[in-house]
Amino acid sequence: MIRVLVVEDEEFTAEANRVFVERVEGFTVAGVARSGGEALRFLRRTEVDLILLDLYLPDMHGLEVCRAVRAAGLSCDVIAVTSARDLAVVRNAVALGVAQYLLKPFTFATLREKLNRYAAFRASEGEVTGQGDVDRALATLRGPSALPKGMTQDTLDAVCAELRRSPMSAQAVGAAIGVSRVTARRYLEHLVDTGSADRVPQYGGVGRPELLYRIRTQR
Repeated sequence: MIRVLVVEDEEFTAEANRVFVERVEGFTVAGVARSGGEALRFLRRTEVDLILLDLYLPDMHGLEVCRAVRAAGLSCDVIAVTSARDLAVVRNAVALGVAQYLLKPFTFATLREKLNRYAAFRASEGEVTGQGDVDRALATLRGPSALPKGMTQDTLDAVCAELRRSPMSAQAVGAAIGVSRVTARRYLEHLVDTGSADRVPQYGGVGRPELLYRIRTQR
């Protein structure tokens, strides 16, 4: 089992991330920390393989946690979790050896893909015979998102952001993010198919009930 430390200061998000990680085969949550200091104290007494690390913590920036981890000689890997879109932050994270970068808000399917890629990368064995072997190993870890053809991660993230506000119809989501109802419905159905959202019939009017969608935070 790959042991994960979840570092997130918001209680609801920390619990959702814990549940998400536990749902992925081959992963177990070793602990949950609500601050950088708590995370470092945990790491001094407990061995973990991977840190799911929020970058904006109440006592220090997540990249400071990364620096402290490297300075202590700990070999655990890091997946950075943040709402920041600043590429300078991304470059600094890469420089500190962050394995992957996950933008909020994200779906269970997105996190599952990241974790499965990380697990496949860890499972790689043997010696490389050339540059192609190195490139393939890195592609396993950082390859493109496996979304259906014609769908983009940015639009999926925008749909998720709207659903986190409240349950919404495909028409309402489309209007909120500037896409057609048909396009919004395609993304919403993808979230349902991957177990990240539920359909919720809304009764009250005349005729057929309106179909709403809501993010599924846990099972």
